[in-house]
Amino acid sequence: MTTTAAPQQPQPAPIVPDPTPTAQPFWDALAAGRVDLQHCAECGQWVYYPRSRCSACMSPNLVWETISGAGTLYTYTIARQPTTPAFSEAPDLVLAVVQLDEGPKLTTSLENVTEDGVRIGMRVKPYFHRAGDLTLLRYQPA
Repeated sequence: MTTTAAPQQPQPAPIVPDPTPTAQPFWDALAAGRVDLQHCAECGQWVYYPRSRCSACMSPNLVWETISGAGTLYTYTIARQPTTPAFSEAPDLVLAVVQLDEGPKLTTSLENVTEDGVRIGMRVKPYFHRAGDLTLLRYQPA
């Protein structure tokens, strides 16, 4: 009796953002290993996520500036169940909100840290994760 292996199911494509023209400078900076954020030339507010107007004063006068990307872990959770088939083979993910030194908070994931090593308030720094044609902004302990 011969057995036939079941056909392999294709792996889902990784989930990556589809950059908009407004956000393209952000993605270009990540590809170059930098973190660039918009800064309002009218009121001085840092703006994240990329927009066409300042979220504080509605001015369209936003400029891109390079920042260190350093920040503090504001909160986190461990995702033990895959939220989509694209993550079915991934280990538990540390999903996080990082408060940048400049003020904005962003959602990300932590890399290069064990679950026991994660602490709210810990200092973190950027980790540039290549995913297909894009570079994603992840974080790791500073």
